[in-house]
Amino acid sequence: MEIAQLVDKAIHAAVLAGKKIMEVYASVDFGVVIKEDQTPVTIADHRAHDEILKNLESTGLPVLSEEGVHLSYSERKNWDLFWLIDPLDGTKEFIKRNDEFTVNIALIQKGRSIAGVIYAPVTGEIYVGIPETGAYKLLNADENCTFHSIQISGIKLPEIINQPDFIIAISRSHMNQETEEYIENLRNEHKSIKKISKGSSLKMCMIAEGTATIYPKFGKTMEWDTAAGHAILKASGKNIFYSDRQTELHYNKENLQNPYFIAL
Repeated sequence: MEIAQLVDKAIHAAVLAGKKIMEVYASVDFGVVIKEDQTPVTIADHRAHDEILKNLESTGLPVLSEEGVHLSYSERKNWDLFWLIDPLDGTKEFIKRNDEFTVNIALIQKGRSIAGVIYAPVTGEIYVGIPETGAYKLLNADENCTFHSIQISGIKLPEIINQPDFIIAISRSHMNQETEEYIENLRNEHKSIKKISKGSSLKMCMIAEGTATIYPKFGKTMEWDTAAGHAILKASGKNIFYSDRQTELHYNKENLQNPYFIAL
């Protein structure tokens, strides 16, 4: 399959997973369980995972999912092309019912994120990006959307080319002292700084849109947290780097935890 055809499968899977999430979101009991890494997981995470796997099965590509079996590095190091997914990014936001959670699906080739889909189930917004082709946002997406139809009907990113303000996207639930210190240092470089708190991968979507300038993350994240947003950022002319602002994030490492990074 061509990349655009694979992205069509991811769009379809993301929207259907979003429907499964919203069914749980409308219920009383989310079935919250705390995992070994002390992060929460809900019924919605598992149902979204199952829905995505079902819809990506026809691609014949391996899948690495937050809620799936994490194969050893020796088993996955030779994967040339695979799916990297977070079925429900922002589980804490989901539990808080603040609407700021997403479905993230990325296509990884030789350590690079070559396509990404982020779907926000509450708003119905979908973000899609293929580096060197473009990034787009569509309101009220449905499972029949394709990359081509989103290119035609959606908004090409970035929406705002020259943001007059220096806006920092920060985590709503995971702020720490190191990030605060980095922001304080930025105040020495910029006269006026605004901070916007946002959950899940929506922070990266803000950078791609041009509605935020920078997203510094000096805390724990995993590869599935950033991969889809990374492709969308690159497709919009932005990127994610290590804290040195030079080394680009890469994927399918032996340790799936990301280093500290800056998206801009």
